[in-house]
Amino acid sequence: MIQDAARAGRARGTTPRESDDAQRRAELGGFLRARRNELSRSEVGLPPRTRGGDVGLRREEVSYLSGVSGTWYTWLEQGRDINPSRQVVDAVARTLRLDASAHSYVLALLGYSSPLPQQVPPTHDAPPSLQRLLDSWADPAFALAPDWAVLAWNDAYEQLYPGIATAADDDRNLLWLVFTDPYVRALLPDWERTSRRFLSEFRAETGPRLGDPAHGMLVERLSAASAAFRAGWESRDVQRFASRERLFQHPDVGLLHLEHHQLALSDHPEIHVVAYTPMPETDAAERLARLCAL
Repeated sequence: MIQDAARAGRARGTTPRESDDAQRRAELGGFLRARRNELSRSEVGLPPRTRGGDVGLRREEVSYLSGVSGTWYTWLEQGRDINPSRQVVDAVARTLRLDASAHSYVLALLGYSSPLPQQVPPTHDAPPSLQRLLDSWADPAFALAPDWAVLAWNDAYEQLYPGIATAADDDRNLLWLVFTDPYVRALLPDWERTSRRFLSEFRAETGPRLGDPAHGMLVERLSAASAAFRAGWESRDVQRFASRERLFQHPDVGLLHLEHHQLALSDHPEIHVVAYTPMPETDAAERLARLCAL
């Protein structure tokens, strides 16, 4: 586990930077193992194994198909302190059939793509201008910090999810609310699919912050509180955000068919604004208007 690597690093007296690097290497190893073990052998031109069928590659098979030393690839999965070239990483990504999100995640763990700026720690203070912007919108909207803490929201969002106003400060985190609040679970008729999608997006966005103690604490809290989170976290799925249709089953106005958007502020790029707009050719606009009039 990532937290175990951090504790071991502290016990050895390593610096925060060394501990952070160790956690990234451990995450990389676990990620590669997970992808190797779920890859179809026929997809990469290999015959089924005598035992185990068509799913899962051996380490030496990945190294051979990638043109990488078997020892080198084994060290990657073991989290050894090595520095693979970009070409090696790209070759392994091609062999494991990583999509763009997963490939970018691996590159970020190795420092080859831009991580979130280290000089900008997660903030839990929303600029007044952001609150004014949210208040100017009639449709539900809220703002997220880099660790997915909910910084601000408008009246329409509070009508959609009243619990946002009463949640404790430490619990006012989108991922925490999705996995632990029964109201949210009832609000989302496709909760299982949506919660896993959120988790894969969270992992993709926050991977570069693995060494942040607050990140580790949130993961530990969620792992203890939710079996669904634990299962999803161990799957190591990663997926970048994409605008999409969303369904909400509100107890007062019924089914809301909305579209989910995410924006970044030019002057605060670390903050993301989430907005829900009515889907065309549905009655969502009318239902939202009734909701906001309650």
